[in-house]
Amino acid sequence: MEYFDNTSERDSQNFLPAEFREKNEGFVNDRPKFKEPFWIFGYGSLCWNPGFEYQQSVTGYVKGFSRRFWQGNTTHRGTDSKPGRVATLVEDREGVTWGKAFLVAADDHTALPYLTNRECQLGGYRTYTVHFHPKSLYFPTNHSHSSNHLNSSSFPHSASQKDAVLYIAVPENRHWLGAAPLPDIAQQILECRGASGSNVEYLLRLADFMREEVPEALDEHLFSLERLVRKFACDMKICLQTLMFDNRVGPSQEKEGPSQEEEKVSSLQFASRIPDKKLRCVNM
Repeated sequence: MEYFDNTSERDSQNFLPAEFREKNEGFVNDRPKFKEPFWIFGYGSLCWNPGFEYQQSVTGYVKGFSRRFWQGNTTHRGTDSKPGRVATLVEDREGVTWGKAFLVAADDHTALPYLTNRECQLGGYRTYTVHFHPKSLYFPTNHSHSSNHLNSSSFPHSASQKDAVLYIAVPENRHWLGAAPLPDIAQQILECRGASGSNVEYLLRLADFMREEVPEALDEHLFSLERLVRKFACDMKICLQTLMFDNRVGPSQEKEGPSQEEEKVSSLQFASRIPDKKLRCVNM
């Protein structure tokens, strides 16, 4: 796998295989200029809280990366004095990262500006395109999962991949925290919260998404952090349910866009349908 060869941005692009490219051409005055419906791939909070209107969603994966909680967050899941930790992608030649892709109408003029604010301006991420692969091609005998909302007209089974917009935090961004011992990361997650809620909620909802949507997959980093957070919470007698914001909506509301008050900091109105039984107090 080749890499970008741009000496002015070499440090950040060591994290990006050549098949990934920065998506500056996708915007004109902060508006998309796509001629056809386009896909947006999420691997963090977008999996359960996209925050924009979309036509359908498909669970799937991207190759060449692994998910890591190495990006700091001072807006949604932390503060300036106590930054939280959220997911980004780091280059891994053998890596596969699971998430969810959302199909957005070509004439939609709100999704990308909303995500530019949420992910780039507030979060410190950059915009790229990536080859997205649907779950049905990885597990061909199990492609009828009800949450995929997949139909042959927009994503035929014969297609191996689709280009999708992707957001990645690279090391030189102002919020970058980088690698740390897993117990330290878990403790930081347990202690932090921001305008969108606790950092713990971000971690647990992402772990629940993986178990619900891709039970066959393994994300050692994610699930190791979840185990540590649950253990530390038990040791400290913290009920994790008190750290969860339970304001989810049904499937019929998933296409409603964000309100004006949600433009700067997203709410959880688009949270995935995670069973209530998962949001219980720790009992280990």
